[in-house]
Amino acid sequence: MMLMSTSDYDIQVSVETTYVDGQSSPQDARFVFAYTITITNEGSKPAKLLTRHWVITDANGKVQEVRGEGVVGEQPNLAPGQGFRYTSGAVLETPVGSMQGSYQMQAEDGHRFEAPIAAFSLAIPGMLH
Repeated sequence: MMLMSTSDYDIQVSVETTYVDGQSSPQDARFVFAYTITITNEGSKPAKLLTRHWVITDANGKVQEVRGEGVVGEQPNLAPGQGFRYTSGAVLETPVGSMQGSYQMQAEDGHRFEAPIAAFSLAIPGMLH
C-alpha cells in the first residue's frame, strides 16, 4: 500500500465576484453575476481538472446544480505551482445568492481527488454588509 501525503494533492481555489448590471433586469427577476476563479496547484504532483460541480442557491432557496466537464471548455493541466484563471457567470432570480462546489481532479499518477470550493456570496453591491 502506498501512502499519499495530502501535500501531493493540494488545489487552492480563490474567487472574485461582480454584479453585471448591464445584463441584469431586476424587474424581471434576473440578476446576473460574473465570477473569476483562480485555481492554483499547491501540491507536489501535476493535476488535471476533469469536471466541475456547482450548487447555486438564491435568496428564495431555489437551488441549481451544474455538473460538467472542465471549465469554460477547457480541462487545464496544472503543474505544481501553476495556476489557471477563468471567468464565468450565474443568473439568479434574487439580488443575493451563494455558490459552492468542487472540481474533480486527476493527478499525473492517476489518483483522483476533489478540490472543494468554499461557499461564496453573489450579491448586488450594498446588499450585504
